[in-house]
Amino acid sequence: MSANLQNATTIEAMIRAGADMLSASQSPRLDARVLAKFTLGCDDAALIARARDAADSAAKERFGNLILRRASGEPIAYITGEKEFWGMPFRVTRDVLIPRGDSECLVEAARDHVDARAPARILDLGTGSGCLLCALLSELPQASGLGVDVSPGAVAVARENAATLGLSARADFVVSNWFENVNGEFDIIIANAPYIPDGDRPGLIVDVSDYEPSLALFAGGDGLDAYRRIFEAVSGYLAQSGAFVLEYGDPVQGRELRAMAAANIPGAELSVIRDLAARERGLAVRKQPGKRD
Repeated sequence: MSANLQNATTIEAMIRAGADMLSASQSPRLDARVLAKFTLGCDDAALIARARDAADSAAKERFGNLILRRASGEPIAYITGEKEFWGMPFRVTRDVLIPRGDSECLVEAARDHVDARAPARILDLGTGSGCLLCALLSELPQASGLGVDVSPGAVAVARENAATLGLSARADFVVSNWFENVNGEFDIIIANAPYIPDGDRPGLIVDVSDYEPSLALFAGGDGLDAYRRIFEAVSGYLAQSGAFVLEYGDPVQGRELRAMAAANIPGAELSVIRDLAARERGLAVRKQPGKRD
């Protein structure tokens, strides 16, 4: 524990001292506030109200230990065990990728491909925490879904999240290497498969490279090995007029993926998905009625 933290007499001073210990973070003040809320078991309003309250030694010790974990590069979400996505709380462990707000544009795109009043079947490939599937089910009350992941730990986390969110009756999860244990056709197939080139690992921030699961991040020399495997089979699991919605990393990958889609799902309607910053983030591939592979 730093001297400043040890000598902090108020909650506000404790947060300032914690932020000073996180100089390498891109958001030291925010990180310190989140960890203070977690330490004290309070929300933003309560933290503001308690700013001048005394910081007892036990709280400072707990807070200091969390700050040290964050200073070593451990992501906030793994420290607190939770991350918000689509306005809902998701439990996260090191078995799963941390949900990111940039991926919410995939949910919007997939949702818009079906009638919310009609039954729909959804397949979430590489479900991780289950955030994409659960977000879609929250938007589509008549839909049901299957989430698959090669990691048993991830499947357990996703199943727990669906239960916590009251979605278990419409969500099932199985361990599967992509389509290995999947049967039937789906109106929506959604995937945030690994797409980071193996050679990019040294350039990633420690938060990602040292903590998030490698199987969910890296996919060969150009980052597209997982999607090559998926595209080889995906058409056979898409219902007529079904949509395959996927995330990728940059416009170069986008061009390659559009070529894969055209080759494997002839006549498909292709739409680039952009995030809130107008960056290319994904691709929607809509199968056209009457088209044959």
